[in-house]
Amino acid sequence: MGNFNFRINQSKKVFDVTVAGSFNETDALNFINQYKTRTATIKPTEYIIDLDCTELNVTNPDVVPMLEQCYKMYRESGFSKVSFKIKKNPILKMQLSRIARNTQLKNFEIVEV
Repeated sequence: MGNFNFRINQSKKVFDVTVAGSFNETDALNFINQYKTRTATIKPTEYIIDLDCTELNVTNPDVVPMLEQCYKMYRESGFSKVSFKIKKNPILKMQLSRIARNTQLKNFEIVEV
């Protein structure tokens, strides 16, 4: 089961997102709906989105299209930078990088902690 949390740090202009576990389609839809609700309260072009993925599992192939939709939302929202924080996990890093390329998300970085 996947879970997530959103926090807005207005003083630092950071939209903090924590994602963990294994997402299924229902989890992904809930994430997308909450994302839209929360980003409607800020001006994303003034913010960095910082995604803490240190507890995220590699996504199952059937959920990858939903993950791609999330990347497109990050791009379309216009965040100044999209940062993914992961534990050292070559497979997850490859998956996140590949999806970023496939969705033309240019302003991303993957930080291994």
